[in-house]
Amino acid sequence: MKVRIALLQLMPEKDLRGQLEKGIAACQRAREMGADIALFPEMWSDGYAIPQDPDVLDALSVEEDSAFVSAFGKEAARLQMAIGITFLEKHRPKPLNSMILFDRQGSIRLHYSKVHTCDFDQEKALSHGDDFHVCELDLGKGKVMTGAMICFDREFPESARILMLKGAEIVLAPNACPMEINRLSALRTRAYENMLAVCTCNYPKGQPDCNGHSTVFDGVAWLEDEDGVRDMCILEAPEEEGIYLAEIDMDMLLHYREREVMGSRYRRPDRYGILTEK
Repeated sequence: MKVRIALLQLMPEKDLRGQLEKGIAACQRAREMGADIALFPEMWSDGYAIPQDPDVLDALSVEEDSAFVSAFGKEAARLQMAIGITFLEKHRPKPLNSMILFDRQGSIRLHYSKVHTCDFDQEKALSHGDDFHVCELDLGKGKVMTGAMICFDREFPESARILMLKGAEIVLAPNACPMEINRLSALRTRAYENMLAVCTCNYPKGQPDCNGHSTVFDGVAWLEDEDGVRDMCILEAPEEEGIYLAEIDMDMLLHYREREVMGSRYRRPDRYGILTEK
């Protein structure tokens, strides 16, 4: 099975209505391109704006069942395409940085809130999520185990490792930061060490302080019948705004996972006690 994922590397508009209209149009274009899944950059509902005034921040946030979020569920059903929509979620005591994944019937399959919020910066105004989630996503032509992590989550190996242990084969990773060699290397490493595909959607250049370079690493570092190694990066977008499509060969990935040595096969959990100590 081949899974086509569209990374919606878009510039935000000025308000929620603009975000909705541009987002829906982008999903339609992604489907025309043949996408099975469309993914937005981090906190699309307000273009990753995090005002520090609690009242202003709360006013920007939207409920998980709001008209904004629900519209993408309806569009997913109409287009018969999964959509990963990101938003500033209304929550007490502070809002959440969230993503909902709608399946092609428009049903919620995954609802994830960023665990590793950037508390050293503006995200100190947000609450953090409490767990990592994986779902079985039916694409019509087959099913794929899908998880999510958001931006700074990537810097913690535990994020992708937990998702892998829960069965994830593809990880959706909305993003809003400069993607340079070190961050890109972290994504490559998460894909390599867990033998899973990591799909990251960033804002384009011109949305401070982002620079595009949305990526898909497919998690397959070498093939049985080929010498040497292969580049797991099957897509790296340029800086410019656009919709960028990558095709993940799930049969190749699953065969690779059956025979190779990363992931959980040779782990020694009984030696990792320090990881659970605070």
